[in-house]
Amino acid sequence: VQLQASGGGLVQAGDSLRLSCAASGSIFSIKAMGWYRQAPGKERELVASITTGGSTNYADSVKGRITISRDNAENTVYLQMSSLKPEDTAVYYCNADARSSWYANVMAYWGKGTQVTVSS
Repeated sequence: VQLQASGGGLVQAGDSLRLSCAASGSIFSIKAMGWYRQAPGKERELVASITTGGSTNYADSVKGRITISRDNAENTVYLQMSSLKPEDTAVYYCNADARSSWYANVMAYWGKGTQVTVSS
């Protein structure tokens, strides 16, 4: 399972940005998908996650500003970010809990990350 994230960039505070992450390769099933971020000198943290059924979970710091969505048919997850703040600056990583075949266990797969920089 490969994850390819896109949509990062340099924006100003208050701007919006949409990240996309498409899963490809040998995919039997995908359970939860999500976005994590890691700022310089900090640990990687969960931003938002979404199950196959559409249940979502958000970090308190992004509630009301960020929306996660998913296209199960396209194995793609999106992160719509608005009212961005300088503290949102980080490398954003896409994650998927997936099975690559019917006999495989669920594993966590990660994309390479996309940089989001918010200037003040």
